[in-house]
Amino acid sequence: MTTNSTTRFSDRVNDYVKYRPGYPTLFIDFLQQQFGLDNDKLVADIGAGTGISTELFLNAGYHVIAVEPNEHMRNKAIELLGNWPGFKAQNGTAEDTGLATAGVDAVIAGQAFHWFDAEKTRAEFARILKPNGIIALIWNERKTGSAFEKEYDELIIKHGKDYVQADHRNIDAAHIAKFFAPQTYVLQTFYNEQIFDFDDVVGRLASSSYMPTKNDEGYENMLSDLKRLFDKYQQKGLITIQYDTNVYAGRINLT
Repeated sequence: MTTNSTTRFSDRVNDYVKYRPGYPTLFIDFLQQQFGLDNDKLVADIGAGTGISTELFLNAGYHVIAVEPNEHMRNKAIELLGNWPGFKAQNGTAEDTGLATAGVDAVIAGQAFHWFDAEKTRAEFARILKPNGIIALIWNERKTGSAFEKEYDELIIKHGKDYVQADHRNIDAAHIAKFFAPQTYVLQTFYNEQIFDFDDVVGRLASSSYMPTKNDEGYENMLSDLKRLFDKYQQKGLITIQYDTNVYAGRINLT
């Protein structure tokens, strides 16, 4: 993880918790059926943030170690999930998790892998995984096909500070294949959506690290553009933001 990536969400924690999309629980069923990831297994959630993906695994009966370098986000995860007996929080990065060698059955990374140093992360994941352990890289990829989705994406590009550099879509199939090589991976896609009123859409934008905050120049202009876009496409005061939840899962072997 770069230094910037470990701190860039510090002032967005509350919006992140309230407005970031979760993941369809079907993806856990997929990991169970495809890879035998029964809920007696220990999962490490790397770059766990506030625990969005961690909570899904806890709900499904797993023990989960949430590894997160950002103190503000890690503390929020502890606040939200600390009462779960199967939960543990750990200060660490993808490249240096601080976890025991061959100690976990699965490594997941939800909406985080694009911040990692892939080569160092691959070695670290191989170190902490038990033999035959699995890796699942998960992203919610916002759809950009409809008229609203196209204009919403244009708004983000216009007002985002470093959206192009930060966008997880910079990690393409070739990057993923190289990470798992010489093993192969399986890609499974699930539908996901959020239904928002205007205040929620504002919060969703504010949860993204590349968008202006209330204290930034350009925030009010962004808000005005967003209001015009919302008014143009809203139906009964609501807008639907659609996603593909992409799960890249497989095993790695450094030998």
